[in-house]
Amino acid sequence: QVQLVESGGGSVQSGGSLRLSCRYTNSVACMGWFRQAPGKEREGVAYISNFGTTTYADSVKGRFTISQDNAKNTLYLQMDSLKAEDTAMYYCAANSYYLTSYRRLNSNAYRYWGQGTQVTVSS
Repeated sequence: QVQLVESGGGSVQSGGSLRLSCRYTNSVACMGWFRQAPGKEREGVAYISNFGTTTYADSVKGRFTISQDNAKNTLYLQMDSLKAEDTAMYYCAANSYYLTSYRRLNSNAYRYWGQGTQVTVSS
């Protein structure tokens, strides 16, 4: 069983930055960040494996960076150049086995989930 706790959300103006954190209780093969805006489906934002392989959604490439510090059992999402359309509840997720490229941003592929942290970007 893996427990995940997100933090770091908040309100920021368009063009600003935030860094989300996700503490996890034990290491897993891969982790991801997802987001869900009101009335929309949950969408994958970024993925990282414990080998350091990363995958990003096209909408955040060049603006968001996923990373992890295994010594601190913490996953990060650095979000720069934020836009109003980035407003959503952000969730971290983890999986015990590696995912093929076409499943890395698929929420159905992840077993463990945090409770989420809200990010609001005002224009």
